[in-house]
Amino acid sequence: MAEYSVYPRGTGNTFYPQHAQNIRNLPSRVRSPTSSARIPFPNPDTPSPSRSPGRQSSPQQFGMFNNAHGHQGQNVMMNGRAGHQNFMQQMNLGKPFQHNQHNQHQHQHHQQHHDITGNNHVSQFNHQHNISSGGMSNVQPHFTPGHLQNGTPNSVHSGLNKPTSEHWQEQMKLYQTAREMTQAHSHARIHPSVSKSVVAGTSNGMQKETDKEERNRPAAQPAQDAKDQHIWTILDFGGQNLKVITPALFNYTFLTKLYLNSNKLTYVHQKIGQLRNLTHLDLSLNNLQYLPPEIGMLVNLKQLLLFDNHIENLPYELGSLYQLEMLGIEGNPIPDDLKQIMIEQGTTELIKHFRENAPGPDAPPERDWIVLDEIQDTAQETVSALSYNILCDKYCTQSQYGYTPSSALAWESRRELILAELRERDTDIVCLQEIDQDSFNEFFRAELAHNDYKGVFWPKSRARTMAEREAKLVDGCAIFYKNSKYILLDKQLIDFANTAINRPDMKGEHDIFNRVMPRDDIGVVAFLENRATGSRFIVGNVHVFWNPAFQDVKLVQVAILMEGITKLATQWTKHPACKNKVVYQFTNGDSEEGAEPDPTQEPGPSKEYSDPSDIPVLLCGDFNSMPSSGVYDLITHGNVSNAHVDLGNRKYGNFTRDGISHPFSLKSSYASIGELAFTNYVPHFQGVLDYIWYSTNTLQVVGLLGDIDKGYLQRVPGFPNYHFPSDHVALYAQYIVKSRKEAKKVSEVDFGPSRERRN
Repeated sequence: MAEYSVYPRGTGNTFYPQHAQNIRNLPSRVRSPTSSARIPFPNPDTPSPSRSPGRQSSPQQFGMFNNAHGHQGQNVMMNGRAGHQNFMQQMNLGKPFQHNQHNQHQHQHHQQHHDITGNNHVSQFNHQHNISSGGMSNVQPHFTPGHLQNGTPNSVHSGLNKPTSEHWQEQMKLYQTAREMTQAHSHARIHPSVSKSVVAGTSNGMQKETDKEERNRPAAQPAQDAKDQHIWTILDFGGQNLKVITPALFNYTFLTKLYLNSNKLTYVHQKIGQLRNLTHLDLSLNNLQYLPPEIGMLVNLKQLLLFDNHIENLPYELGSLYQLEMLGIEGNPIPDDLKQIMIEQGTTELIKHFRENAPGPDAPPERDWIVLDEIQDTAQETVSALSYNILCDKYCTQSQYGYTPSSALAWESRRELILAELRERDTDIVCLQEIDQDSFNEFFRAELAHNDYKGVFWPKSRARTMAEREAKLVDGCAIFYKNSKYILLDKQLIDFANTAINRPDMKGEHDIFNRVMPRDDIGVVAFLENRATGSRFIVGNVHVFWNPAFQDVKLVQVAILMEGITKLATQWTKHPACKNKVVYQFTNGDSEEGAEPDPTQEPGPSKEYSDPSDIPVLLCGDFNSMPSSGVYDLITHGNVSNAHVDLGNRKYGNFTRDGISHPFSLKSSYASIGELAFTNYVPHFQGVLDYIWYSTNTLQVVGLLGDIDKGYLQRVPGFPNYHFPSDHVALYAQYIVKSRKEAKKVSEVDFGPSRERRN
C-alpha cells in the first residue's frame, strides 16, 4: 500500500484529458450486462461496482492512469509519454470517477497472482492507492519500490535501477514497525503478534557440514530452559522515557526478551553480557552512541534492533552472534561499507564479516599456580600429570562453534597451540582425549619426542570396523610419559561395550544391548616404573559417554573401568622386577643440539607391592560428569548403592543387584579448592567435566594450575578461540610420592638359659 501526496505537474504542458478513454473492440463478457444507464460512458464495457470487467478486457483499461503498455514490462506510458515523467500531472480526471469535494480517496484493484512490495510515503491528503499489475508477473508498477513520486530514492543507498533485496525489505518493514511502537509497553500490548513476521536467512551461514561429524554435545536450548523454569521471561520497558537502566536488571539472567525501545538511553551497561538467554533485544529509538563489547556474549540472540540511534560504529564482538537473524541498523550513521553489506547480503554476511575480521580478545593473564604444600626435601620423589580434551578436528565444525572465527577453528593453528601448552607445562605424564590416530602418529608423537615423551594410543572401538582411511580419523585416548624418567611395563585397553556384553551376569539384560553396547567409548591404562626410584604407577585415561540423558551408561562405564583397573592392579603386583633400566641413547645423543646432559640418577631396584591398592594411581580423563553425579560418588567414596538415582530402574547385572565398589582410595586433585570454576566452557554450558584422581594413601597433591582470569571471560562467549584451542581446558597437578612404611617382622624374644631353668 502506498500513500501519495498531491500529484505534481510533469515537465511538459500535457495534462490528463477530462474524458479520454481508449475505446477498443474487445468482446464483452457474458457474466454480467455490458451496458448501464447509470454512467454516461461511451464504452460498452464500462466497469460497474456491481459486476466484473470483461473476460478479455485489459486489466489496466479502466485503471486510474489508463496504461497502454500491455504486459511487455516497459514503464507505464500515458498520453504517449513515459509514465515516470508525465503520469504525475495535475489531477483532472474524468468527472464520473472524480470526487473533488473529498480529500480522501481509495481505489483498490485486487492483485491476482503476485505482490509488489513498495515503500510507504506519507501524504498530507492521504490519497491512497493499492496498485495492482493484474495477472502478469512481468508488469512493472507505476512506481518502483525504492523511489518517491518525483524519482528521488527514499534511501541514499538505493540504486535507481537496482532492485531492493529481500533482506533490506525486511529491514525496512521492521524499521517502520519500530517507529510506530512509541507507546508505553507497546510490545506488551501486542505480545501475541510479536513473533509472527518471518525473517529471511535464519541459519546465518551456519550450514550443516556433511563431511564432518558433529561434536558429541547435545543441542542447547537455553531460552527454552529459562521458560520452563520461570513464570515470566519477558520484560517490556518501552516508551518510559528512561535515561538510565540500573545494572541490577542484568541479574535477571533468565530473561529471553527485553524491550528498551522508545526511551532516552545514552548507553547500555556492560553487564548486559550476563543476559545470555536473550533471544530478542530492542534498543530502538534511543540516544545510544555505541554498543558495549559485551554485547557479543548474547550468542542466543535472534533479533537485535537498534533503529534510530546515533551509533557510528559497531563492535567486532557482534561476530559472536552466530544465531542472529535480524540486526536492525536503519536510522544510524554507521559506515557505508557496513550498511552496503546489510543492504545487499543481509544480517548473515554482516555478522560473518565481523566474526572473520575481528582482531580477537587480548591475551589472558597466565593461570595461577596454586601451591598447596611446600616440598621440604628436594630429594623427595615427585610426579606431575596433565589431562586435556583437545577437541578432535572432526568435531570442530563451524555449525557447532559458530561464535568462533574459522581461522581459530582450523586444526593447523589449534594443534600448534596445544603443542605449545604441553611443552610449556612439561609434565611427567600427559593424558589426551579426543586425539585421532592420524594426529597421534603424524604430529604429536613426533613433535613430543623432541621433549623426551613416548606415548601409547588406542582409538575408539568403532575404528575396528572401518577402512584404514576412515579409521585414522577416529578419536581415542593417548598417554604420554617422560622416557628418561619412566619405563612402560604394560599397557591395556578397556573396551566398555565389549566388556559389558561378555560379562556372565549381564547376558540377557536388555539395557546392556540397548544402552551400553552401542557406545564406543574406551579407557586406556598404562603401568609405569620410575627408573631411578623403582616406584610403580597405574595411569588411566578415559573418555566417558557424553549424553546427559544416559547417566546410567556413564556410571556403568566407570564401574567397568574401575573393575578393570582392579584386575590389572592385582596382576601387576606379581609383575617381575625390571632389570635393564638404563635409558638407551644413540652414539651422537638424543638431546637437542647444545643441551646440557641430564644427570640422571643411577637406576634403583623395582619396588614390590603386595596389595593392589598400594600401587599409586593417577586416573585422568573427560568423565562428562558433574561433581554431583554418581560417577563422582563412585570414584570418591569407593561405592554406590544399587538404588542410586543415576541407575534408575535399569538392569545391569551385579551392578544393579549388589551395588558397585572398588578398593582404591581416590580423590579429585582439585577437591581441596572446591574444583575449578569450569573445565568445559561453551555458551550453553560452563561446568566441571574433567578430573585427575589420585590415590590418597600413596600420593599427596602439592600444586595445581588455577582458573582462567574472570575479567578475560567477560568478553569471551565460549571456547575455542585464538588463545584456547579446545572447548575444554587443561588440568595440571603435581604430587609427592609418599614414603612406604615397610611392615616390621615380629621376632620372638630370646630370654636365654633362664627360661630352661624355670622349667
